[in-house]
Amino acid sequence: MKSFASMLFSAAMVCAVLFGSGLAMVHIAQADEAQTSIQQAVASQQTGIADMWRAAKSGQAGYTTSNSPFHGALINQYPAERLTYRSDYLAPAIMLSVFGVILIFAAFVAVNGPSRLEKGFSGVEIKRWSKFDVWLHWIGAIPCLLLILTGLTLLGGRYFIQPWVGEAGWAAIVNFSKQTHDVMAIPFIVGWFLMTILWMKNQFLASYDFKWFLVVGGYLNFGPFKGKHPDAGFANAGEKLWFWTFAFAGGAIVVSGIIMLFPNWVEPSRSLSMLAIIIHGASSVLIAAFTVVHIFMATVMSEGGMECMVSGYCDENWAKQHHNVWYDDLKRDNKLEYRA
Repeated sequence: MKSFASMLFSAAMVCAVLFGSGLAMVHIAQADEAQTSIQQAVASQQTGIADMWRAAKSGQAGYTTSNSPFHGALINQYPAERLTYRSDYLAPAIMLSVFGVILIFAAFVAVNGPSRLEKGFSGVEIKRWSKFDVWLHWIGAIPCLLLILTGLTLLGGRYFIQPWVGEAGWAAIVNFSKQTHDVMAIPFIVGWFLMTILWMKNQFLASYDFKWFLVVGGYLNFGPFKGKHPDAGFANAGEKLWFWTFAFAGGAIVVSGIIMLFPNWVEPSRSLSMLAIIIHGASSVLIAAFTVVHIFMATVMSEGGMECMVSGYCDENWAKQHHNVWYDDLKRDNKLEYRA
């Protein structure tokens, strides 16, 4: 009996071990099956996400309750490198176009000196600009300067100003710059349009303009260039170059600025908006550099030049030295208007 009981106990233990092993194998199989299901679900989800992004990148429209013009576009489609153009290239470029050109011209004036009137001031002034032209010049010039300064701040300030003023100070500067930039854009657009249309007739190149460039307008006070006074009409070759730069680069600034300033009117795509930002910044680099040159030439380099855009009159000796063709034409036609 005892032996039979031992055998029965042993059989029971074997059955228990086998049953436990079977249960363990079932649990392991179920766990493997669950893990496989999870992996398949994750893979399916990843495939779905990848398919969604592929569709989005290809421009496939989605569905939304938004009423905006481009609500079907899930993500931006423009190349990612366009974002770096603004930060890595345009921001440093506009800084150089302003401060770099200022330093270059300051060094040039220190070495070369200004262009003096050989015969001094005559004390006789002749009319060069009408009162409307003088008014129009400043309507364009003052907003242009403010736009350059505020645009310089908005484009590159985070790299050159923000580290020095802190977050709160930077936020105030950005807000002021943005509001000023938007407001000054309107008179600039008006000034750009009127100046381009009304002053164009005097800005076409003549044969003597090429000689003007060869002697750098007679502004150099050394070597074979000293004392040279090349022919020039109402506008000399340098002023004509500035005018056409202002006309075309300014036009690019105006068009791209309107796209950014009035998005509800223009309704640009995201790619067009980014392109407008790039064009706006690149054109501003040109305008900023030429503006610095223009200011130096009118105030420092050309003795008696600034008076033209203050009163509209210029000294007669200044006209003979810097714009002799224009002066001779007026004198021949008896159209010289003297200041009383």
